Amino acid sequence: MNTNVIAIELPLRGEWFTEVSPGDRLPSHGTNRFGLRYAFDFIQVDWENPKHPTHDENNFGYFTKGIPLESYYCFGKSVYSPFSGEVVTVENNMLDGEKASWVQDQTSAIRNSLFFDPKRDGFETVAGNYVVIKKEDKIYAVFCHLQSDSIVIKVGEKVQKGQRIGNVGHTGNSTEPHLHFHLADAANPENARGLPFVFGQYEKYENSKWQKVTNEIPAAKDHIRFVG
Repeated sequence: MNTNVIAIELPLRGEWFTEVSPGDRLPSHGTNRFGLRYAFDFIQVDWENPKHPTHDENNFGYFTKGIPLESYYCFGKSVYSPFSGEVVTVENNMLDGEKASWVQDQTSAIRNSLFFDPKRDGFETVAGNYVVIKKEDKIYAVFCHLQSDSIVIKVGEKVQKGQRIGNVGHTGNSTEPHLHFHLADAANPENARGLPFVFGQYEKYENSKWQKVTNEIPAAKDHIRFVG
């Protein structure tokens, strides 16, 4: 392993589905803005169902009446700090809404893609409730779309690796409840550049068994878990 590579702990516990990964393309989210080059999106799915749904409702409902957020497997699950550090930013004023809806979410995504201005609108318009934790100079962890009123840390607080910081939510520019996570070299998203990193240890389900993985990153569609 390259000793210059940043190795951190997964910010989640239990089993997760890697929805978006920098292991598949760069920039992973289609842009380098706001430090997003190496960003991940994580969700939970029903692994017993071959279609791996993210909720326990009829999927048609997403395109019509919407899906209650409580029906999503990952909504409200705890999020943890991947290293010890200092909290430098907390945005906790955005609401989740009651449902995830294709019409509502696509309208928001299109509006933000066309008209979003970070100076005018604020980063929280796209990130939702978010937290930034400083590990050291030029290494910051960013957690986005956190659940309304779930953040339990405050600016200036010293946090420990593995400490709970909040819950997975559906705030900001989010098509369904999920955790967006990345590292950046600055706390201010307007000036930030994304940083590559690895997860020090986790497990990957492959060939019908769990396999330990060290100092790597999961690819999109990987079934992973971390128990802390």
